[in-house]
Amino acid sequence: MWQVQQNNHYTFDSKVRFSEVDHTGRITLPGIINYFQDCSTFQSESIGLGVDYFAEHNRAWILTYWQVVIEEYPRLAQEINIATWATEFKSMLGNRNFCMTDAEGKKLAYANSVWAYMDMKKGRPVRPSAEEVEPYGSGEPLEMDYQPRKIKLPESAVKKEPFAVRKYHIDTNEHVNNCQYVQMAMEYIKHAGDIRQVRVEYKNSAVYGDIIYPEIAAEEDRTVIELCDENKKPYAVIEFKFAG
Repeated sequence: MWQVQQNNHYTFDSKVRFSEVDHTGRITLPGIINYFQDCSTFQSESIGLGVDYFAEHNRAWILTYWQVVIEEYPRLAQEINIATWATEFKSMLGNRNFCMTDAEGKKLAYANSVWAYMDMKKGRPVRPSAEEVEPYGSGEPLEMDYQPRKIKLPESAVKKEPFAVRKYHIDTNEHVNNCQYVQMAMEYIKHAGDIRQVRVEYKNSAVYGDIIYPEIAAEEDRTVIELCDENKKPYAVIEFKFAG
């Protein structure tokens, strides 16, 4: 694997691993999301604003919204390139794009994301300093169909059995990892088609031992899943759209 930051874009090369594919021999949606998450983490580490820096300063970039579009799921051992770049910093928020391509540069998947800079001790967003954003630079946004950040659960939603947050759901911030919410929600998908887009609105952070109460609304071309606490306060709302 090699990594490079050029023109404010951070990229690295990889191959789809056996541990990342499903029974069809193609990478899973969580596999794609994890590559995107790793890419942004690698960029932060490369400019000295990584996990150790944030832990020392009680700061973190917390994901508030994903829109991930999949045009083609790469297969086992296929060579891929993953890229990320910031597109805008505004007050306490930062926008970031991602792209996964094959060895010939064909676009396989891409994403937009919105992050909030948090004071983890006080539990509230704060404005990052210039020294905490300038090293990232910024690039032109992807040409894509940018969709709204808010996701509404349809009234047809039905409740499912609650379940507990497990240790393997937790990341370095001691919260449920962003991708884990998607994996939780995927357990309730009944649609047979490939997932072509996922949007996630993150509202509150679940921690180890919390109980999650799912509500699911399945429609013809999409499924919306809300993962809530016992008071119906959402942790995350996830919308999947499927191939025809």
